[in-house]
Amino acid sequence: MYRHIALSLGLVFIMFALGFFLYGSMPDRMASHWNASGEVDGFMDRGVALLFMPALVLIILGIFVVVPMIDPLKKNIEEFRGYYNNFVLLIVAFMFYIYCVTILLNLGYKLSINALIAPALAVLIFYSGVVMGKSRRNWFVGIRTPWTLSSDVVWERTHALACKLFKACGVVLLFSVFFPNLMVYLVLVPILASALGLVVYSYLEYLKVGKA
Repeated sequence: MYRHIALSLGLVFIMFALGFFLYGSMPDRMASHWNASGEVDGFMDRGVALLFMPALVLIILGIFVVVPMIDPLKKNIEEFRGYYNNFVLLIVAFMFYIYCVTILLNLGYKLSINALIAPALAVLIFYSGVVMGKSRRNWFVGIRTPWTLSSDVVWERTHALACKLFKACGVVLLFSVFFPNLMVYLVLVPILASALGLVVYSYLEYLKVGKA
């Protein structure tokens, strides 16, 4: 975990450094939010915009570091700790990438934010599926329903399916590289459908286990 923390902190440091050195090159009001079509619809003062993302990543990293320590089932997290650590580093790297894309766009580069984000987000979602396939019952990571948290069998069956569904969602999202205006829909629809389906599936599996 220490190596992953060090790498993650290194990326956060680079983010702060980029914000400091590029402060004078940024517009007073930086584009900070884009709509589903990839058009700017939100702005922040440059000081806030440049500091917000690194600070947010630092907070998120801190939460991920603390979670394995306070989970009542922390021994189970240790069983897939390597995948957990990689996932944390991947999230930080993803946020770092988004930060760099935001800076490039505010420097005036004519880029499609949807086309740039889609591949990175696809990798993150795909690896989320990998982690779910390796996860063990815990209170913070995975599909946490009353039924998965009540049974190791239900947890394992639900997450075996989640592994396949989230990997498929990642692959589907790659198609938005060719249809950037559809990216939001290619993210939300499969993910929400998968999440809802997994909740129902976990309940049905719980009923089966109860009758067995």
